[in-house]
Amino acid sequence: MMFQDPTPHSSLYSITDYLSGKLDEITTNDFTQTAIVLVATFVSAKLINWISSSLLKRIAKRTATDVDDRLIDEFERPVTATLYLIGLFLAAKIMLPPGTLPSSFAPWLMTISLYYWSVFAFRAVNILLVVATSHPKRFNAFQSATYPLFDNVGKLVIIGAVIFAVIQVWNVDATGWLASAGILGVAIGFASKDTLSNLFAGVFILADRPYRVGDYVQLDTGERGEVSFIGLRSTRIITRDDIEVTIPNSVIGGGKIVNETGGPTRAMRVRVPVGVAYGSDLAQVEKLLLDVVNGGGIPHVSNTPAARVRFRGFGSSSLDFELLCWITSPQYRGLVQHNLLTAICHAFDKNNIEIPFSQQDLYIKDWPNMPGKGQ
Repeated sequence: MMFQDPTPHSSLYSITDYLSGKLDEITTNDFTQTAIVLVATFVSAKLINWISSSLLKRIAKRTATDVDDRLIDEFERPVTATLYLIGLFLAAKIMLPPGTLPSSFAPWLMTISLYYWSVFAFRAVNILLVVATSHPKRFNAFQSATYPLFDNVGKLVIIGAVIFAVIQVWNVDATGWLASAGILGVAIGFASKDTLSNLFAGVFILADRPYRVGDYVQLDTGERGEVSFIGLRSTRIITRDDIEVTIPNSVIGGGKIVNETGGPTRAMRVRVPVGVAYGSDLAQVEKLLLDVVNGGGIPHVSNTPAARVRFRGFGSSSLDFELLCWITSPQYRGLVQHNLLTAICHAFDKNNIEIPFSQQDLYIKDWPNMPGKGQ
């Protein structure tokens, strides 16, 4: 028997009408149709359980992760619940006289089905986020710091979709609500402009990873130190004076950042300018500078790549050299420069290499006698 659909847009009525038509082709007895519906629903549910447990899970066990196993476990529940609800609705349509089925019966069943699917969506998002955040090197944007953001965004999207579906199911006119929500969203956006700017910049920093916790960075504003924390709102660095500097992500995301440990290794090259007096033996100066580095007396200096000396130019009062060597980590730059300069000074003094300093000579010239003066 076919029934008049009181809500033509309802997918539930469309499905049950199609099934009712197929049942009419088998038998026209209401009790027989009801029995067929109940048995078919039970068998279909068991078949789905068997396919899920025996076939899909067997395939999922061959993968290296258990994510698919957990998703299959969660997916089985809403599918079975939806199948039972469809069977219940179809049986009620068959058994009750035409026109006696409450108009709210179908929306209630669809709302219950939406509940099961929303629970599945929440759990699926949680499973995927946990897996993504546990592999930060593979999924750059998903870090422990960004987990709450993506978790809340995912929940809001699911809640919004469920609310929209419920509105469609119950045929509620939500035009006024949507307009109010749009105005409220614009107002909140203007009020939290800076917060949202820092938030999005933080997500992009975590995704693009121009620096990481433990890196030594130098900002275009002059701050230099070790990155101690990267959050959604701000980044913190510890300077060499053991002072923590907190920088909003919108500021650091739009500025120039020099990551001193961003290369293939943490090693860093140090440049030490040295000036010697004119007339000095250039070969001896170069040898002394290399001996200072290769002698092994300077801690944290790396022998690979090898140190080198470059003659850079003729200064106003000196011959300008530059000693270039590599250190194991940027945090030792100041200490290594101090030790190198001290060792160079001792080596030059020992070998009578003069280190010139700026000086000016003032010559006083007698002025000619002027008429009427000095008479």
